[in-house]
Amino acid sequence: MSQTNSSLLDEVVQWSQETCRLKLKSVLPKLTSLHHESESWDDNIRILKIITDMFLPHIGLSELEEECFSKILPKAVTVFNGMMKEILNQVGGLSSQNSELCSLIRDILQALMQIIDALSSCVRHVGSFEDAPELDAIRSLPTYILRILRETFQHCKDSEVVYCGRLSLVADLLQGLFKEAYSLQKSLLELLDRISLTSSASDEDVSDIVTVIHNLLDICLIISNLDIALHANTWKFLIKQSLKYQSLLEDRLHHGEIINSLCDNLLASFHNCVELTEQIKHAGLQETTQSPEYKLFQKTAKMCRFFANTMVHYIKEFKIFLTKYCSCFHQVYLKIISKFPPSIHAPTLPSALSEELNAAALVPMEAFLLQLLPLRPFAEVVLQEDLRLSPEHQLPQCLLLVKVLDQLSSQPEDVLQLWYTGSQFSEDSPRLPLYKALFASFKRCHSERQIPVLLPGVMMKGQAQVLVTLHQHVCVHLSASVAALPPLNFSVLERCLLEAVLQPDTQTALLATDVWCFTARYGTAELCLHHVLFIAQLVKACTAECYQSVHLGLLLKRMVFFMTPVHQMELVERFSPSESENLRVWQNVLLRALSQDARHRVETDILGLTQKALINWQNGGCKLGEVSNVNLVLFSLLVVVQGQTSPDEQLVSSAMRIVMQLWLQMIPQQVQIHPVLQCSLQLLLSISAVLVKNMEQQVILQALLCVDSVLSQGCAETQVVLAALDFLSSLGKIFIPSESQSQILPKLSSLFGVLLSHKSWLIHQHALEAFSQFAELTNHEEVISQSLCDGSTKTKVVSYLSKTVNTQEDTDSQLQRLKLESAVIEQHNARLESMEENDLNKQSCDAEADSEPCPKRARQEAGFEEEYNRYIQTAESALKALQALMEREVSSGTPPPPQWLESRLQELQSLITQINVARHTT
Repeated sequence: MSQTNSSLLDEVVQWSQETCRLKLKSVLPKLTSLHHESESWDDNIRILKIITDMFLPHIGLSELEEECFSKILPKAVTVFNGMMKEILNQVGGLSSQNSELCSLIRDILQALMQIIDALSSCVRHVGSFEDAPELDAIRSLPTYILRILRETFQHCKDSEVVYCGRLSLVADLLQGLFKEAYSLQKSLLELLDRISLTSSASDEDVSDIVTVIHNLLDICLIISNLDIALHANTWKFLIKQSLKYQSLLEDRLHHGEIINSLCDNLLASFHNCVELTEQIKHAGLQETTQSPEYKLFQKTAKMCRFFANTMVHYIKEFKIFLTKYCSCFHQVYLKIISKFPPSIHAPTLPSALSEELNAAALVPMEAFLLQLLPLRPFAEVVLQEDLRLSPEHQLPQCLLLVKVLDQLSSQPEDVLQLWYTGSQFSEDSPRLPLYKALFASFKRCHSERQIPVLLPGVMMKGQAQVLVTLHQHVCVHLSASVAALPPLNFSVLERCLLEAVLQPDTQTALLATDVWCFTARYGTAELCLHHVLFIAQLVKACTAECYQSVHLGLLLKRMVFFMTPVHQMELVERFSPSESENLRVWQNVLLRALSQDARHRVETDILGLTQKALINWQNGGCKLGEVSNVNLVLFSLLVVVQGQTSPDEQLVSSAMRIVMQLWLQMIPQQVQIHPVLQCSLQLLLSISAVLVKNMEQQVILQALLCVDSVLSQGCAETQVVLAALDFLSSLGKIFIPSESQSQILPKLSSLFGVLLSHKSWLIHQHALEAFSQFAELTNHEEVISQSLCDGSTKTKVVSYLSKTVNTQEDTDSQLQRLKLESAVIEQHNARLESMEENDLNKQSCDAEADSEPCPKRARQEAGFEEEYNRYIQTAESALKALQALMEREVSSGTPPPPQWLESRLQELQSLITQINVARHTT
């Protein structure tokens, strides 16, 4: 600086305020020019302080921008930035030994505070005017101050990295610098809050406000971890200004940056709250409300609530501009819900802290979701067909869909159609109907259904609210939505229910069954009839082996209970039990659900059909290829006998004749080979377990021999073994006569011993249950002791009877196991669905190939030998049964065999001779 300029400054600093006022017009231009031209930081700061302290108070509001701010503020920012760069260049050599450098950096920091103080003087002067200033009167002030504030806060935020272990040498000055910047920002925001733009504001004014808002957004990103109060106040002003000038700014604001920042801040404060609660819990400070940790948690929770409510308000006002950020909103909702019970990934928190966190984050999510419901992009995100979520977000997604169901009742028609119907046109983004999406989401919550997670149930009159499973929670809310569903959407509901029942996951099918049953009860009797007839037709069309048949059968079984007697008779007429093709329907109906007339009709028709099928099979030579038809009627007979609450002598007598005839046809060697005979064995065992009190001892022995033979070869299906256990358990109800005990009781003990030591956990568990039921009822106590010869088996039985609990599985191990099981279940369901699609494709191909002749089947030489063996075994079994019958009658003193028996035996002997002659001839 020249000697003349230096003399001017030395002279000016001696002036009084009155002299400054009088010489303002002549001296101020010189000072601003010197400030702009000077290269020395010290001179720049000196001139800046002279202008702001001595001349600024005398400048009118209308002249501030043109005469002062526009001339001094750009240079002030340049100097400020230069000083910051100098610190970064010099800080590497900073140490307590290098006193000269330490002094230099401290001097620079003090100079920075002087610049901020000068700017504060500018803000205070503008604020001193009684009338609020126009924006164009101070246009440069907010822009340049915000630049300096951004640099200051960034430097303070990075101080630990910048000063790298030497922070203590300048910590006092950095703290002072932050306080000065904090004060400056507070004053600036108060000043800007006084300014008001009208609808006729110039484009330049609007651009300036937009710039202020975006600059404040940048500052928010910097100060988020510096000071909670500063961060909150900055956001409050930013949102307030955005809403204050909404009509002027809405198409200019960077909505994406604002909403993404809000989402990030909400999640950050929420996760900080969760971490603090865990720290407080582990330190045992939850009861100490005056601890620093607890106070910090409360402040952080307030910030969380602030950001949640702010986001709700912002979405409400600017939702038309936020449609492209719906995926972000969806993720925010899932991430927050996943940290609250009943999520298995949520931390366990003390009740007081949990309630505060719930109020801070969970409660605002209700209003958050309500604002998003009308947005088509949000529905498209939530209802994606191939929505891929992490395991911890599966349950939150399910609960989100339940919340949507709850809130839709208050929405207009267009919103209902958006969610209920799914995508309607090819050009639409694919989205599932809400009901279908909810069933699919529930299906993916494998672990949560197994633990199970618990949610608040619906409060009932006179009853306290209780916790219920996820299944119950979803079922209640689904049913409530069905009750309020507009008739227009009922067809969509029916389609979704049917699809859910027909998919592989059994528990999802059960949920759909529950909701369907509610629909039947809530609707008219005619609607129930319509549904039952439709379901019965599907059951009739299904193959017995498919999972869809099981699910539909369960649904039909429950729906029949809701029918009127007249409609039940109509069902009987439509699907007459006297026709074999309708038996699949009646195999899935509990006869006690029917009226007396309908039940009598069904029982009579099924018994008649069973007897007819058995006679036809026997008259046809008991061919193996016809056994499946016999099994079909046996299954129906099982339904009839199981439906007997009080024994009907005629029915029991007819059923026993059928069962006895079939037991005499069961040859153990054949059962081992042919799966269809194992199915027959399973059905006979199940029927015999019901009719055991009416069974003859020889038939019981025949049943035990068959079971023993199949088990000894290790070829028994699980269903056969379970039916055998039911039969063995039922034998505890009867007393075995002394003449049969030597044959039956050892075999019974042997079978129990084998099954109680079975390697399959499923069979072992059922064996324990069956054995305990047998032991509770039987008079043959020697069977119990003889079944428990093995010490290990005896220990397991004793543990089961005493209800001893094995080693408890810890939570982490349980979750890990459930995770592995979920993967297996998903693969299994996917395989079933793939098999179903292949079957459909195969059926389509077969239909296309019907016009071509079928190729001849290759001759199978082994088949002839097998057929000979089958007929010989049948004959041998029948003759042995006849011999046993004659021996029993002789020993019991009953009348001799009928006279025609001898002639029939001679005819058989002649037939055997003819067969031998024919064999030698060939």
